[in-house]
Amino acid sequence: MIPLLVCDDSAMARKQLIRALPADWPVSITQAAHGEEALAAIRQGLGPIMLLDLTMPVLDGYQTLAALQAEGLQSQVIVVSGDVQDEAVRRVRELGALDFLKKPADPALLLETLQRHGLYQAANQPSSAPPAPRAELELKINFRDALREVTNVAMGRAAALLAKVLGVFVQLPVPQVNIFEVSELHMTLLDAQRGERLSAVCQGFIGDGIAGEALLLFHDSEVADMARLMRWQPADDAETAEMLLDLASILIGACLSGLAEQIDVRFSQGHPQLLGLHASIDHLIQLNQKRWKKTLAVEISYSLEGQDIHFDLLLLFTEDSIRRLTHKINYLLS
Repeated sequence: MIPLLVCDDSAMARKQLIRALPADWPVSITQAAHGEEALAAIRQGLGPIMLLDLTMPVLDGYQTLAALQAEGLQSQVIVVSGDVQDEAVRRVRELGALDFLKKPADPALLLETLQRHGLYQAANQPSSAPPAPRAELELKINFRDALREVTNVAMGRAAALLAKVLGVFVQLPVPQVNIFEVSELHMTLLDAQRGERLSAVCQGFIGDGIAGEALLLFHDSEVADMARLMRWQPADDAETAEMLLDLASILIGACLSGLAEQIDVRFSQGHPQLLGLHASIDHLIQLNQKRWKKTLAVEISYSLEGQDIHFDLLLLFTEDSIRRLTHKINYLLS
């Protein structure tokens, strides 16, 4: 049996990736939830081949590849990530990765990649013999982990588009998934404000029984830097608002498109609306407290490398959408 290490913080992602492996590949699979666990497994000889995610807590994929080089550890690494920025691909190759595949991994492309690098060799058994069952497929996946992973892939595609528009590298977080009462949402937004004044753009979406709003928060102290990156020179608040609406349309649209593609939904999107310019969170809450009651919230905080700029994106799903969204995500796992 060939030792294979699958490193990803999402149990859903590990399950999808293990399912995508060639059925007749005789591998013994070890799983790791972050880079530190992966390095410990490799030191024990359990990871001569590794499939590695990039966006993880504790030790991310870039740091893991760097640590492999620093320690002189031997592992042939194929990165499988939702972060599909051109710069991400370039960096992992520079750090020694053999190849890069986007999530979710296509089984045919994964097989071709393993063959091209001489990593795949079919089991020496009659073709009529059924493959041995993989106990790893019995992973228990909860709804929040699954939604977090689906969002991770969607935000990676949005980041790739944003990176091209702004000419920067977008640093991606692990998305946060929570079910909030409106008072809890208020506290979360207050925390995001960090004592600053904000401008906020909201865009509604609906499709196949799933509805909600995307809320994008910009810190006013960073707007001038964003204008510089976008080669805008806003002369007044009206032009600033136009710039923020354009940027929000790119980021929200790409993220929703990536989400819709994975769960097989076609979202209709409303026009982005400016909720407030140079406003406090309290004002934004007062404007929208009737719409934001109990909600499923996915929080993504993008930041731009080398810039003091970040965006807080909240995908707020209505309470009535949770059942349908759960059904759609469960279908991905069946």
